[in-house]
Amino acid sequence: MIFHPAILALLIGSLLIGFMLSYAAYHGLSILRRWDLRSGSEVQLGLERRTYLISTLMAYSFGFQLLSLFLFIYTVDHLSPLFVGAMCAAGTLNVNPYGYPTFLLKVVNFILGGLWLILNYADNRAYDYPLIKKKYGLLLSITPFVIAEVILQGKYFLGLKPDIITSCCGTLFTSEVQGVASKIIVLPRHPVEIVFYASMVITLILGAFSYIRRKAGYLFSLSSLVTFLISIVALISFLCLYFYELPTHHCPFCILQREYYYAGYPIYFTLLGGAVSGMGVGLLMPFRGIKSLQELLPPLQRNLTLASIFAYGLFTIIVICQRIISNLKL
Repeated sequence: MIFHPAILALLIGSLLIGFMLSYAAYHGLSILRRWDLRSGSEVQLGLERRTYLISTLMAYSFGFQLLSLFLFIYTVDHLSPLFVGAMCAAGTLNVNPYGYPTFLLKVVNFILGGLWLILNYADNRAYDYPLIKKKYGLLLSITPFVIAEVILQGKYFLGLKPDIITSCCGTLFTSEVQGVASKIIVLPRHPVEIVFYASMVITLILGAFSYIRRKAGYLFSLSSLVTFLISIVALISFLCLYFYELPTHHCPFCILQREYYYAGYPIYFTLLGGAVSGMGVGLLMPFRGIKSLQELLPPLQRNLTLASIFAYGLFTIIVICQRIISNLKL
């Protein structure tokens, strides 16, 4: 099983990312301690040359990091027929103790990696690299999470045994099983529904206000994060039911399969895209007063705001349309 092409791509890619991130973090420490653009010393010139290389490596590394989340989901979903009891990615992730922690770390690193790419893009567009210490400080903060993901993913894939009997999603995502999912499933549906639609409307309104008036960046960023979390709860609580047309099937992974027209991929892509773009607006807010960024950041933030509005709007359209055409009436 370890020679599965997608597994090899994930393992090799993660190892390369871990190595490059460790290399970047090591040199990032030197940049944090010794960077001084006003200096013409040999040390400063060496740091400037090195940062071009590191920024390029990290841009490609985090780009793969974003794609690896969906490759990971696709892979574990298509491995499910190999395990007794598994019907989708939910069962495959439950084959050993490392599956779900790896998945959660990939989601966290997707968001952190996306935010770093935004910060790096803004810094590279300014003539004096005013955010270089900020982005390397963020890079050092992300490094332990990525290294942990590399280790857990390796343990997960190396620990896959085809003779293991696992649980299906119908067993894992029920109110009888102790865990976060069961606590979400037992939540009253109508209050969750109201909170979900209210949070989405508020976020879209704040986004429109921020785009037009160029204000409320922090509030829109916070709202984007909260809406992302509420949307995940809503998916498990009631939104998935309209895709399955079953009132008891709460699995958030089955919608990734062909019989549901792979609807899970645009759903999760728009959710993550909306969250990263929206949070990126708030990430850049403290730096709007920097002289070299005063003309660069406002249009970048407006583009990020528009991207977040589009992503969250598309997500909302998908789930509302499915609710309309679904034969399930709750």
